[in-house]
Amino acid sequence: MHPTPDATIAFYTGRLPTVNHLATKVAPSFPDTRNMAQMVAHAYTVAFEGVDARMVEVQCAVTAGLPAFSVVGLPDKAVSESRDRVRGALSTLHIALPSKRITVNLSPADLPKEGSHFDLPIALALLAELEILPKDAVSDTVALGELSLDGALIPVIGALPAAMAAAAENRALICPAASGAEAAWVGGCQVIGANGLMDVIQHVTGRTPLSPCDPGEVSHSPDSRDMRDVKGQERAKRALEIAAAGRHHVLMVGTPGSGKSMLAARLPGILPPLTPPEALETSMVHSLSGLIEAGGISRERPFREPHHTASMPAIVGGGRTAKPGEISLAHNGVLFMDEFPEFPRAVLETLRQPIETGEVMVARANAHIKYPCRFMLIAAANPCKCGYLSDPARACSRAPNCGEDYMGRISGPLMDRFDLRVDVPPVAFRDLDLPSAGATSADIATRVATARSVQADRFTDYPDMRQNADLEGTLLDETTTLDTDARTLLTDAADRFGLSARGYHRVLRVARSIADLETSRTISRDHVAEALSYRLPKSAT
Repeated sequence: MHPTPDATIAFYTGRLPTVNHLATKVAPSFPDTRNMAQMVAHAYTVAFEGVDARMVEVQCAVTAGLPAFSVVGLPDKAVSESRDRVRGALSTLHIALPSKRITVNLSPADLPKEGSHFDLPIALALLAELEILPKDAVSDTVALGELSLDGALIPVIGALPAAMAAAAENRALICPAASGAEAAWVGGCQVIGANGLMDVIQHVTGRTPLSPCDPGEVSHSPDSRDMRDVKGQERAKRALEIAAAGRHHVLMVGTPGSGKSMLAARLPGILPPLTPPEALETSMVHSLSGLIEAGGISRERPFREPHHTASMPAIVGGGRTAKPGEISLAHNGVLFMDEFPEFPRAVLETLRQPIETGEVMVARANAHIKYPCRFMLIAAANPCKCGYLSDPARACSRAPNCGEDYMGRISGPLMDRFDLRVDVPPVAFRDLDLPSAGATSADIATRVATARSVQADRFTDYPDMRQNADLEGTLLDETTTLDTDARTLLTDAADRFGLSARGYHRVLRVARSIADLETSRTISRDHVAEALSYRLPKSAT
C-alpha cells in the first residue's frame, strides 16, 4: 500500500497536515451516528436475582457480513440455545432470516442471564429489526416465554416477579397463556397471554388483539385432619396453639409413635389464612420454584417437611443457580423437621441466623441472592438413638448417656432459639379406644385468629412487625407490660436457672402470646408461669 501524498510530505518536511485538512479527508469515512438508535431494535425482559426481577434490554442488529446468529451479554447455555429455537419457530411461520450477521445483545452485559424465558423477547426484537413488527410496540412491552420449534409458547417460571417488574416500568407483559393467570395477580400492568408466536405477532400488529388475562382462582384444598383426632397430648396441643398465635418455634421430644408427626401435620389447620401481602410474598418464591399450579394463588400457609437426608443447598438454598431452599419455600408458613438430631450438624447450624433475621443470603462466587424466610420451625426428635430412654424395659444399655449424646447433636445456641420445648409421652393403649375429646381445629383456629388480630392492631404503625415472635427492642418493652407478681417470678426464674438474654426475651414473647389468646392487655403471673414451663427443665416445673 502506497502512502498518501500528504503523509509523504509530512514525513520529509516534518510538518503535519492541519486539523481542518484531516477533517476533510477522514470525516466522510465515519458513519452517521445520529440514526444508530433507529438501526437497532429493542425488546425487554427480566433476569431474576432471588425474588427480584431486573429489567434486561434485548438489542438486535442485522448488519452486513458473513451469515451468523450470535447472542452476547453473559448468557448461560439455555439462553445461548435460544437462537436455534427462535430460528426453528420462525421457519415454521415461513419467516426466512436474511443472509447477514444477526447480533443479539442482552444488556446489562455483566448481569448473568439464565433460563429459557429469553426466547420470546429475542424473537420479538429480531422481528422488529426485520420490520415485521413495529419497533415502538415491541419496546413498550416486557416479554418472557420459551419457544418450541413449532412456534408454541411453553410456560416458564417467574411470571409473577416479572409482572411486578413490568408494572414498575409501566409496561405491558406478554407471556405464555399458561403463565398469564399467575402474572395477572399483580394487577398493576396489563398481562397478555398467548399460545404461540403467531398469536403474539397478530396482537402486536393489531390484527387480532388478545384479551388481557384474568387472575387465577384462589386455591383451597379442604383438610380433613383435625386436632381432635389426636388422643391425649393436651399439653402438646396447647403448645402448638400458643406457637400458632405468635409464630413461635417448637421442639417436641417423645418416644417413637407418640404422635409428634401427627400433631405437626395438623398445625396448618389452626393457622389463619395468608393475608394478601403475605400471599403475594409467598407466591413469588413459589413462582421462582415452579410450584404455582394453573396460575392459582393459595391463601393456605405453606407446610414443608424435608427429609433428614436433605443437603444444605436443599434446606437453605443454593446450588448452581442459587435457588431458594426449604426455609424460603416455608416463608409465612411452617417448616417441620422430623428426626431433628439426624440432620447434618452443618445444616442445623445454618438455621440460627435465618431464625433471627427472617431472611437468608445465599452467597456464591458469581451471585449473592437474598431470600425471605420468615417461617415457624417445628422440630421433632426422639429422646435418644433407640427412642425409649424413658422406658426402662425397652431402653438400650447405654441409657441415660445415649440420651445426652443424641440430644447433644443440637447445639446450645440453636436449642436456645426454641421458644417452647414439649415432652410428648406415649399414649396408653386404653386411651386409644376412648372417643375423641377436646377442642377441634376450628375452635383452636378461632382463638388463634383472635390473638393474631390483637397483634395486627398492635403493629399497625410497625410494618416490619407481624407476630409476637418479631418483638424486639423498645417495642418489646412497651408491649410486654407485666404486673408486679409476674415480673418477680420472671426475674427469680432467670436468676435461678441462668436464662440468657435471648431466653429471657423469648419467655416474654411467649407470655405475650398467651395473654393475647385471652385478650388480656397485661401479662399476669399465670401467663409467665406457663411460658416458663415450656422452657425450663422438667425438674424445675
